[in-house]
Amino acid sequence: MHKKKLTRTLAPLAAIIAVMLIYMAPMAFSQEDMVVVPTSDFNAPERPAAMFKHDAHNELAGLEDCVVCHHGKTDAGLIDLENSSDGESCSSCHPVKPENGATPLMRAYHLQCTTCHADALKGPVACGECHKK
Repeated sequence: MHKKKLTRTLAPLAAIIAVMLIYMAPMAFSQEDMVVVPTSDFNAPERPAAMFKHDAHNELAGLEDCVVCHHGKTDAGLIDLENSSDGESCSSCHPVKPENGATPLMRAYHLQCTTCHADALKGPVACGECHKK
């Protein structure tokens, strides 16, 4: 009798934990190995890739919401901070050489990073501070 009661009590808890693990696992492993900003879309970069340890940066900056950096876009092509583009490459919306007036990839990277750093008065804003040889 005691075993059945324990099972009835623990089964819903185990189900909740399983659902949480399944839901959170992709986020936990999303970009943990990222240490530089991806540059594979550029043919001949003038500088080395910007150093960027994704998880360490976000922990130090206190960023918990992916949409802060991985913003979506509205139907009008404006930044949408309600919908995240996490999991998509930046170049999927910001091509290196856009034909439709969209923000080019390099400008998008620079605007995203340096604007945030300048607003927070923290972090690198000069070229050589990110693109170290």
